[in-house]
Amino acid sequence: MVKTDILIIGAGPTGLFTVFEAGLLKLKCHILDALPQAGGQLSELYPKKPIYDIPGFPEVLAGDLVDNLMEQIKQFEPGFTLGERAETIEKQEDGSFIVTSNKGKKFHAPVVAIAGGLGSFEPRKPLIEDIEFYEDKGIKYFIKNPEKFRDKRVVIAGGGDSALDWSIFLSNVASEVTLIHRRNEFRGALDSVDKVQELKNEGKIKMITPAEVVGLNGAEHLESIDIEEDGAHRNIPTDYFIPLFGLTPKLGPIANWGLEIEKNAIKVNNALDYQTNIPGIFAIGDVNTYPGKLKLILCGFHEATMMCQAAYQIINPGKKYVMKYTTVSGVDGFDGTRKEAPKAVVKAIT
Repeated sequence: MVKTDILIIGAGPTGLFTVFEAGLLKLKCHILDALPQAGGQLSELYPKKPIYDIPGFPEVLAGDLVDNLMEQIKQFEPGFTLGERAETIEKQEDGSFIVTSNKGKKFHAPVVAIAGGLGSFEPRKPLIEDIEFYEDKGIKYFIKNPEKFRDKRVVIAGGGDSALDWSIFLSNVASEVTLIHRRNEFRGALDSVDKVQELKNEGKIKMITPAEVVGLNGAEHLESIDIEEDGAHRNIPTDYFIPLFGLTPKLGPIANWGLEIEKNAIKVNNALDYQTNIPGIFAIGDVNTYPGKLKLILCGFHEATMMCQAAYQIINPGKKYVMKYTTVSGVDGFDGTRKEAPKAVVKAIT
């Protein structure tokens, strides 16, 4: 049985950053994730996708962000169990929990932090005849390696951030990028909408709105698509069709743990510490919901920080923790190493 202070379910960016915040409080963490590698969606779905809203990084690739987080937490020596799904949870008489994976491995901790992102996820597929036949033969729901589309004709369908971001990114990779959306208005970030419009004006992106992909053609590989535009049908030759309509999230076995669920997300008390209706179980990141919730990585980082403060009190009842800025206190790793704050900074603050 694995024993730890905080069992983190989910190795995405929020789960990884939890290790760092817990480490500052001298709390040990173990991470359990159904995916075979750390990083969650960032590693599994779009490791080469640039992210623009991480503080201090004008632009960072999703995979690089994961690498940086892994390097940041290495000093705190977290445990990892990857490729196993959290299956059941049992509350013990002392208030702690035993979580059992689908492979029978048991984890014992006084605090459980669910940071499972969207849970297990499946792409929302458009209702087009024979779409399954063309999967991996020209249809892609995720982009892991943009170089696959180098000098190829690409059609992207969707109106959200992913469709906009990948249209912008692939405009410098593919020989031709066409963005199709069933409405004239996009629901992505305004800056991305403006950038796509700018690239359209420069002739680097073709934009067809309002329109919808209604047919697929090709003998062994996708060769063209049929679209419906203003009631008329036309054919567009292409090498790849990438429908980006979001993901269908599934909580999986966690949905049966007695947690309060709302629209496939776990309700938490955001006024305090992101604790669920079961004391000792927290939900942070995209997996939770509360009034005003924003599904952003940086929000998950904030939630992880607040959760760790509450976890410290559960694990150390009655013991007062005085928060110190890392610029003053430095960072102590579990391996005995210490990163000191620069003396100039200490002098300026003290």
